[in-house]
Amino acid sequence: MTSAQLATPSRKQRVRTLWISDVHLGTRDCQAEHLSAFLKRYQADKVYLVGDIIDGWKLRGGMYWPQAHTNVIRRLLTMSKRGTEVIYVTGNHDEFLRRYSKLVLGNIQLVDEVEHVTADGRRFLVIHGDQFDVITRYHRWLAFLGDSAYEFTLTLNRWLNHWRAKYGYGYWSLSAYLKHKVKSAVNFISDFEEAIAHECVKRGLDGVVCGHIHHAEIRQVGGVEYLNCGDWVESCTALIEHLDGNIELFRLADAHLKAQQVAVEEPASETLA
Repeated sequence: MTSAQLATPSRKQRVRTLWISDVHLGTRDCQAEHLSAFLKRYQADKVYLVGDIIDGWKLRGGMYWPQAHTNVIRRLLTMSKRGTEVIYVTGNHDEFLRRYSKLVLGNIQLVDEVEHVTADGRRFLVIHGDQFDVITRYHRWLAFLGDSAYEFTLTLNRWLNHWRAKYGYGYWSLSAYLKHKVKSAVNFISDFEEAIAHECVKRGLDGVVCGHIHHAEIRQVGGVEYLNCGDWVESCTALIEHLDGNIELFRLADAHLKAQQVAVEEPASETLA
């Protein structure tokens, strides 16, 4: 196994639900290979695509669609054909699909938001989250400007990880690191979390699963469970509901580190034997 890929297990792990968001297919920063490898590892009853799966904003400016992006779509279609229920929750970058909300094609459903009930009975609002972003809703030109600055950071991130992989280092997100360090970004994330948590309280729900801000998280906010899938352009994260209802945050960087530790320990064990 290289630092760029997770090894596919001989048997898929059975899970109840997967949530992924902010894949941004159609952009150069989409980590499509990593996502395909992740999806191959699981047999899921449901997969929620929590918005910004296809980046309609970028596709307007010119077509970028390599085979790796098609492979992600094919993987999801294959899962659907094999019995997985795929629920596509629209976001702001794929808002062109909102006119088709409530469309059902076989095991694939298109919605603007949906309620998910876990195996242990908790009720979660599943929504992309742009509805709670003041900039996206009321200052659209600022959203486009911010998107351009963010794209520049992602370009640096892509080159940095190219060289890290070349020298055997695992994936690391520069843009995620900067988010943690820049006070305005931290405040924006906090305001977003509080706004969406307040909506859950109003609806009498136990929690929310969202995306949009590219900041994966599981924590309590305002008395509700706040879960954010993260993204597949920088941090490569997802949420996994196991058969007992327990929800885990998957981070590709953690999975790579764990795999590297196992690879180091196995030769040592053989030597001791």
